[in-house]
Amino acid sequence: MSANMTLLVIMGVLYACGIYLLLERSLTRVTLGLMLLANATNLLILVTGGYAGLAPLFTKGTDPHDYNDPLPQALILTSIVISFAVTAFMLGIIYRTWVLGRQDIISDDTEDQRVANTPSFDAEDDAVIPDETTEFPETPEELVHASSDDGAPPAVEPGQGDEPGSGGRA
Repeated sequence: MSANMTLLVIMGVLYACGIYLLLERSLTRVTLGLMLLANATNLLILVTGGYAGLAPLFTKGTDPHDYNDPLPQALILTSIVISFAVTAFMLGIIYRTWVLGRQDIISDDTEDQRVANTPSFDAEDDAVIPDETTEFPETPEELVHASSDDGAPPAVEPGQGDEPGSGGRA
């Protein structure tokens, strides 16, 4: 199965123009970009559907390979309905922004500018992590040293308080 090269080139041009318009600050251009992307997607589904064949109605004596697959046509119809709904929604947003602000271009607000000017270094997230992250001492000497630093009672020396009922103190 080979695809029609003309449809592939047109589809590529529609995708390129749609993405270019989608990156603009004007809501009208964003809407036009979405419409171009939807039409390019419809062409993509059409090209992947294969060659045109007979209608998918069963008749005796017709080879099953001669029939056309109805699934791409159903997907294109669904895509048309979805793109119409997205276009209607975007037109509603354009109308509302025009009524409120008399402009079609979305501008940066103060919060966007503050976030853009914030340095990317975060002291908590970007801190150097030590090799040993445990807070608990591993040796008895570290136990004695840790207890003498914070004013807590001295730790039990090894071998002391091992007998039952001693309560851990000598």
